[in-house]
Amino acid sequence: MLGRVRKAVFPAAGLGTRFLPATKAQPKEMLPLVDKPIIQYVIEEAVAAGLTNIIIVTGRGKNAIEDHFDVSYELERLLQERGKTDLLEQVRAVSNMINVSYVRQGEALGLGHAVLVARDLVGDEPFAVMLGDDIIDSRTPCMKQMVQVFEKHQGPVIAVHQVPRAEISAYGVIDGVAEKDDDRVYRINDLVEKPSAAEAPSDLAIIGRYILTPDIFEALATTPRDAAGEIQLTNGLRTLKNQRAMYGYRFEGVRHDAGNKLGFLKATVEFALKRDDLGGPFREYLKGLKL
Repeated sequence: MLGRVRKAVFPAAGLGTRFLPATKAQPKEMLPLVDKPIIQYVIEEAVAAGLTNIIIVTGRGKNAIEDHFDVSYELERLLQERGKTDLLEQVRAVSNMINVSYVRQGEALGLGHAVLVARDLVGDEPFAVMLGDDIIDSRTPCMKQMVQVFEKHQGPVIAVHQVPRAEISAYGVIDGVAEKDDDRVYRINDLVEKPSAAEAPSDLAIIGRYILTPDIFEALATTPRDAAGEIQLTNGLRTLKNQRAMYGYRFEGVRHDAGNKLGFLKATVEFALKRDDLGGPFREYLKGLKL
C-alpha cells in the first residue's frame, strides 16, 4: 500500500502575464472570482478531499498569498468591534482552514521544477498537485474523486477532460485504454505535450489535478530541460510510466479555465449565478442586457 494522500502542492510562482496589467503587482492566484481569490477555491477543494497539509510554491511578489492565509489580527479586531460577525467568521475560516507551508521557486523553470522544489516538504509519501488555473465545479470535489481512484488502483492518477480536437494542441494529452469496470479510468500508455490535432492520440487533455507517488521526484531530477529551458511535469511522468502503472481519470464536474481572460469571465458569471445572495438579481440584470 502506498499510504494515504495527505499533502497537496500548489505551484504559484508563475508571472501571470495573461492578466497584465492586473498582475503587475498582484499574484494571479489572488484575482477574485466573485469575492474569493482563485487559489482559495482550489484549497477548499483540497480540504473537502481530506487533505490536511498544503504546500504552496511561491516566487517573487507572491507575499499576498501568504498574507491571505495568515491571521489578520487588526482586521479581525475591527470587524469584532463593529459587530460584523458574519464577515469575522469568514475571515477566520480562511486562516483556520488548513496547515500551510511555503517554499520558494527561485526561477520560473516550469511546472516540473515547481513540483521538484517541494520535494523536502512532501517527503516519501503520495501527494496531490493542484493548479489554480483550473476551477472545477462538481458535486463531489474533483480531488476527492481522484483520491478514491488512487486508493483503488494504487498508482499515480492524472485528471483528464475531453476537449475539442481544434483545441487539443494547447494541452498535454494521454494515450490510454479505459478500464473494463470503469470507463472514466484509463490505463495510460503514453503522454504527449501539446500535440497537433492530427497527431494527438486522443481528445483527453490533462487538467491541473494530479496524485503522484514520491518516485516522481527522481524522474523529474533526471528530466532534461525542454527548448524553453523548462522542466516539464509531463516529461517526468513519461519516465515514471515506464516504472509503474499510471492512470487518467475523466472526472465528473464542470471545468473552468481561469487561466485566460475569457475563461475567467465565464467562471465569474457561473459562480455568481449559483450564489443565493447574488444569483437572482444578477440573472435579472443579464436578462436586461441588450446583447
